[in-house]
Amino acid sequence: MLTQLDIQGMTCASCAARIEKKLNKVDGVQASVNYATERATVEAPESMTPEALIAVVEQAGYGATLPQPDAPERDEAAELRPRMLLAFALGAPVVAVSMVPALQFPGWQWVALVLSSIVVFWCGRGFHKAMWTNLRHGATTMDTLVSLGTLTAMGWSVYAMFFGHAGRIGMTHHFELTLSQQDALGFVYFEAAVAIIAFLLLGRTIEARAKRESGRAMRALLEVGAKRARRLVGGQEQDVDVRLLKEGDLIVVRPGEKVAADGEVVEGRSAVDQSILTGESLPVEVEPGSSVVGGAVNTTGRLVVRATAVGADSQLAQMARLVEEAQSGKADVQRLADKVTSIFVPVVLGIALLAFVGHLVAGSGFTMALSAGIAVLIIACPCALGLATPSALMVGTGRGAELGVVIRGPQVLERARKVRTILFDKTGTLTTGQMSVAAVEPAEGVDEATLLRVAATVESASEHPIARALEGSATGELTDFENIPGQGVRGLVDGIEVWAGSEALVRQLGLDVPRRVADVLGSEVWVAMRQRVLGRIVVADTLKPDAREVVAELRALGLTPVLLSGDNEATARAIAQQVGIDDVRAGVTPQGKVDVVKEFQRGGQVAMVGDGVNDAAALAQADLGIAMGSGTDAAIAAGDITLMRHDLRAAVDAVRLSRATLRKIKSNLVWAFGYNTAAIPLAALGFLTPMIAGAAMAFSSVFVVLNSLLLKFFRKS
Repeated sequence: MLTQLDIQGMTCASCAARIEKKLNKVDGVQASVNYATERATVEAPESMTPEALIAVVEQAGYGATLPQPDAPERDEAAELRPRMLLAFALGAPVVAVSMVPALQFPGWQWVALVLSSIVVFWCGRGFHKAMWTNLRHGATTMDTLVSLGTLTAMGWSVYAMFFGHAGRIGMTHHFELTLSQQDALGFVYFEAAVAIIAFLLLGRTIEARAKRESGRAMRALLEVGAKRARRLVGGQEQDVDVRLLKEGDLIVVRPGEKVAADGEVVEGRSAVDQSILTGESLPVEVEPGSSVVGGAVNTTGRLVVRATAVGADSQLAQMARLVEEAQSGKADVQRLADKVTSIFVPVVLGIALLAFVGHLVAGSGFTMALSAGIAVLIIACPCALGLATPSALMVGTGRGAELGVVIRGPQVLERARKVRTILFDKTGTLTTGQMSVAAVEPAEGVDEATLLRVAATVESASEHPIARALEGSATGELTDFENIPGQGVRGLVDGIEVWAGSEALVRQLGLDVPRRVADVLGSEVWVAMRQRVLGRIVVADTLKPDAREVVAELRALGLTPVLLSGDNEATARAIAQQVGIDDVRAGVTPQGKVDVVKEFQRGGQVAMVGDGVNDAAALAQADLGIAMGSGTDAAIAAGDITLMRHDLRAAVDAVRLSRATLRKIKSNLVWAFGYNTAAIPLAALGFLTPMIAGAAMAFSSVFVVLNSLLLKFFRKS
């Protein structure tokens, strides 16, 4: 039995791992917990009820509920934002007055106490709750460090004010640049507590916004389908909600409408545009007996379709499940700071305890020993750590937005650095997805302009994409137009009967087909008039002008390009040859694209560039999904990076900017942890004066911000 649960209370990737481990300990249960989507997918025996699974999650210290399809979506970023803004509003004056002696008015520390209490205990309550949950299960995370550091800073400051002389009216922090053991009862650490809470709330808000985007893929996929259907009952059409359709129902689909369900054509002939699902660049001709998929667009004739798969059984719903499975299987990369926390936190606690005991043994006195231990805990969680990731991420993503590259979050940057293979969809990605004239071959005695004018005029009343490719050349008068489903069109051009369509149509007229002059890939339009073939016109998808240069630049970055397409082998290979791609996978279905991604993932991390609904599952499965902003909502939602510029060169900028931003995050984290490593021994020895603590913390934060701001100078290729 497959069950899905919505999980509440996770604060980092280690929470997801803990819940997953707890569920998998139950006999017969196989569980996968996705931190990004906050959902658990559980395979359990029939005897185990969803309530029992929820109880297991609750035993781990977290909440779980069954998904509610119509329930409003929770916006965690919106919940965090007010607390983050309040933390900055109240924390800024606390930091300023604590670190600048000139601003320390009489009684400043008591005002700082009030403001800091609100920031630490109300704005930062989520960190304290998470610490308590983790400690109950014998685990330590970044929340443990944040909560312990801020509570210690607050606790010692309050103690120093009430039982020391830090609360004396007129007290100021006299900064000294020399290392010496000082009376800790004269110092307060409010600025450390509020800065940590404010900056980490900023990081959590950015992270929550990125997580919320992960669920957009399935919603966008479902939006692709029809909402209403014309059900045929007793010869009468009924306008009904698609959710009321049942297998076997007859559905009427008029030109321009979406097919409401997977089915079989029982009446009518038409061309059906299934590119949004299959990626094929041309509509498919259908007739009685042909299969059609829900979400496809009927372009010409009226169809009657018998539903064979509706709702959750449709191909569209299956694609939505593919996306969800791909996202569930792709665990969110834990932030670099969290990776070392499991070691760092216990080590810090051990050093603090050793400092306390060591000073007692050395005879320094209880107050000195206690202040040394507390100083270790305070300095172990500096502001720079809270700024390291979000500051670089904000500057990098902001610069990306200016260049037309939208990056989802820090986990995307990690994957961008490791990618070695990049898969390209063809239609709409390497090509424009719009048909244009590729070749004009007039018969002997016919000029090219006449052939184009006659063909464009007779096709002008058609809704077929080929007709749109010929737009602009029609100058004649068209009357008595007739569409011939699956074959072409007929009409009177300036009073003369003209036929335009497939080679089969020309042969049915009893005419000989002239020899083709050039071997040009595309869709042929043969034109006949007055019992004579005027010639042929080939229309084809247009290659984007910068596609070849982009492929070459990605190769220079160390990536191996591969072409994926739902089109036929010949067309796909022709496009690949033009852009310089050697590896081609043609005729692949949406599931086939997912399988190809998995195949390449066995050899390393894979990027996928696409724009259609048929690419959504592959984009979600890939380690790095790059969606064209001109594509469908489903593709954009499933991608990790969205290219808002129309030129494909933005894909190169996306990879380069992602790598540059990740380098900044890493250098920021190295500085933040390096600051800890250097400062902790000083604190443990009792040499950490307010001057050194305040100045080092301020310099560390300023350094991280300035280092991140260098990303503003990133230049597009």
